[in-house]
Formats: sequence, structure tokens, C-alpha cells
Amino acid sequence: MSWVHDLAVALAAITLAYFALLNLVYLAFTVIAWRSLVQHLRARGHAPDDEVFASPVTPPVSVLVPAYDEEPTIVQSVRSLLALRYPEHEVIVVNDGSQDETLERMQEAFELVPVRKALRTLLPTAPIRAVYVSRRHRNLWVVDKANGGKADALNAAVNASRYPYVCAIDADAILEEDALLRVARPVIEEPDVVVATGGIVRVANGCRIEGGRVLDVRLPQSRLATLQVLEYFRAFLIGRVGWSRLNALLIISGAFGLFRRSLIETVGGYARETVGEDIELVVRLHRHLRERDERYRIEFVPDPVCWTEAPETMRQLSRQRRRWHRGLGETLWRHRRVAGNGRYGALGTAAIPYFLVFEFLGPLIEVVGLPIIVVWWIFGQLSTVFLVGFFVVAVLLGILLSLAALVLEEHSFRRHRDGRDVARLIWFSVVENIGYRQLIAFWRFLAFFDLARGRDDWGDMRRRGFATVPEAPLPRGLPSSGQAG
Repeated sequence: MSWVHDLAVALAAITLAYFALLNLVYLAFTVIAWRSLVQHLRARGHAPDDEVFASPVTPPVSVLVPAYDEEPTIVQSVRSLLALRYPEHEVIVVNDGSQDETLERMQEAFELVPVRKALRTLLPTAPIRAVYVSRRHRNLWVVDKANGGKADALNAAVNASRYPYVCAIDADAILEEDALLRVARPVIEEPDVVVATGGIVRVANGCRIEGGRVLDVRLPQSRLATLQVLEYFRAFLIGRVGWSRLNALLIISGAFGLFRRSLIETVGGYARETVGEDIELVVRLHRHLRERDERYRIEFVPDPVCWTEAPETMRQLSRQRRRWHRGLGETLWRHRRVAGNGRYGALGTAAIPYFLVFEFLGPLIEVVGLPIIVVWWIFGQLSTVFLVGFFVVAVLLGILLSLAALVLEEHSFRRHRDGRDVARLIWFSVVENIGYRQLIAFWRFLAFFDLARGRDDWGDMRRRGFATVPEAPLPRGLPSSGQAG
């Protein structure tokens, strides 16, 4: 049947074009990222952190921590936030109706006492039960409220904040001592222009952590978590640096982002109708500012580090990626009128179309197109030359980009000082593109079914705490850590 053959050839061509364009974009962003990081590190040398700390224009910041069932990690995370090297900041933890002993752990560790604190009500939230302050740390506040979801908890924290800038942090995250200072640097340098910044998120699994500080950076024992280390390098050091240079950055990670508080209040706070409240807020800020023709920038800063616990089981990683993909789809749908609209600059003409085609629809192409190419080659309908060309474009170029992200990280920051860890990362740069990437694409593909049936839950994301844990199982065919050297 000729039409079947023509359809299969067309799908194979679309799949090849998809991988070629995707990797070319990342190749261009790699060049941009390399130049940007060199310039950033050189500029930081001319204005060290001590000068930023001593500057009279460094604004006070409210650090917002939404917490739901975070008992294993909450105390260490809050300790790291209290120990931040910053002239003036407060920490506001919102206990969002936790079912475990999150609140009790904080009461024990920080001697919380109830207080009468007037909260703004500009952003609607679920009912507030109580407000506490720490006897040990007068800049630590805890808001206890009925469960309303992460966005609702963040809105409650914004209502409780005193300072003009707010920094949203995940409750399972640990910031390095100078992270807040560094993420605020663009705001300090251009306060009238920069409205939001985001830092890099790294995997804490395997690191030695004491008293809320990362003392020794090591790779996770878990192979699944190690693969995520590389994935984060590529996403942050290449992808977000590139979009930031175009002033079309769509994602400031919910784990670590600094915002002008008044602007969050102006646009109505975090959206409670989506599981992707972080990306949705950033897109809404872009739209609001561009529709008013205001001069602004939303920036990614590559050296302030937020350490977070990555999933180490297939089940939890699957739920995380399906939830992320649902959040992306919900945001693209809510802001669909921006796509292709020149009024919004690079946001409408480049970023939204890219995320629609390559990030949101990409799993459809990868899950459907790859098997068709292999099957059609087996049956002799596609030439071996085409198959080899496809392998070079889809796999070898992907490996090259993973290695480029690793080189960029090691050249700029050199956090992995153990040569065995670096060798292991080189090996996993290959593994990531043969097996792991396809698995992630399949999970993201399943998110389309979640969207179709209106699923809106977060799923169970239980934390193990900041400690080294036994290796999690991987799909058959992925190598053990012993093979990584």
C-alpha cells in the first residue's frame, strides 16, 4: 500500500527534522552559554560578593518556603536559609496543611511561639490557622494554614512578607551561603529594569550535608539521580542561559527564584489552577510588561546554587516529569494567543513556539517516530544510510551536547573534584541519550492522557531526606555505576 509507505516516510522525515532542529538550537545555545559564562565570571571578579553585601542599595528580601509533608528535610532547609550571607532577609515558611510532622519538627528545632501578625489579604488563600515566630531567630516566621496547594501557599507567604523582593524556595532545597546575594546581583545593578531572576538547581543526592550546608559535593550513588545531574546541567547552563540572553526566559524554577513583590501582586499572584505555577507566573509577567511596553529583563544567573533532592525511584521520577509536562501544557494553553504574535517580541516569535513544538509536542514525535523508523528500516522501507544519518543526528549529537554541558560546568565551576565522579559523568553522558532520554519522553507522552482526563493532582512525592541512599533500580539495559569507572 503506497499511502502507508508514504506516511511512514513522511513521519520518518519529520522525526529526523525534529531532532536536527532541536540539537541545532541547543548547539547555538551552547555557544551563547559559553560566551555568557565567561563574561559573567569576569564581571563577578570585578565586583566581588563582599561589595554587593556592603552596598547600601542591596534590597531586603523575604524568602518564601511552601511546605507540605516535608518532615525529613524541612529543618536542614530552613537552617540553610537562616544562615544565608545577606544584609537583611526574613524566612517565611508556610505549612500548607501537612499530614506529617512538618510543623512539629520546626517547633522543636526553632522554638516557635504563636503571635498576632497582621497579614495582607490582597491575594486570596485558604484559611490561615496560626502564625508563629521563632524565639531563636527573630527573622523566621511560620504560617500554618489549611491545605490549598503550592501556589496557594506561596500566595499566603507573599501576603505575609514585609520586603520589596521575595525569593521562592522549595522546602526540600538548600541554598549555598552566598546564593541569595548572587541571585540578587542583577536587581542591585539595575533595580528599575530587572524584575525577576533565577539561579541554578543542582542535585543534592550523594553530597555530604551538615547543619543545612553542603560540605562535600559528590555524585549520587543512585544511577537514576546521576542521570538527572547531567540533565540539569544541560537544562540550566545551556537552555536557560540562552533564553535569558534573548530576554525570553519562560522558566524560573519554583525551587529558586527572586521576584519584585509588587509585580507579583499586580498580576494576581501565583495561579492556583495549574500544577506549573512557576512557568505560568513568569509567562504572565512577560505578557503584563510587554503589553504595557515597559523596559524590563527577567534573568537567569548561573552561579547561585540551590541544592535539591532528586527522585531516586522510577515511580516518583515518572510522576514528577508527567506533572512538569502537564504544567507546561496548561501554561501554553492559557497563553496560546502569545504564540507567533510579534507584539510580544522574542517571547511570541521564538520562546512560545519553541516550547510548543520541541518541548510540549516533542514526546509525541519521539515516542511515535522512533519506532516507525526502526520498524520501517527492518522491513527494508528505509535505507541504511537514512538510519545511520538519523542515529548521528538524534543520538551522537545529543551525546556531544551533554558532554558540552559537562565541560561548561567543569570549566566554569569545577564542583566535582573527584576524577572518578567526572569520569562517571562522561560515561553517563552516553547513557543519558541511549535509554534514559527515551524513557523520559515516554513519561512525558503519558502526560497527554493526564491532560485529556483533567488530572490536576501532584501525586505522592515522599522525601528521603538529605542523605546518601541505596541505588534505585533502572530499566533493563542501562549500566550499573560500576561500569562508569
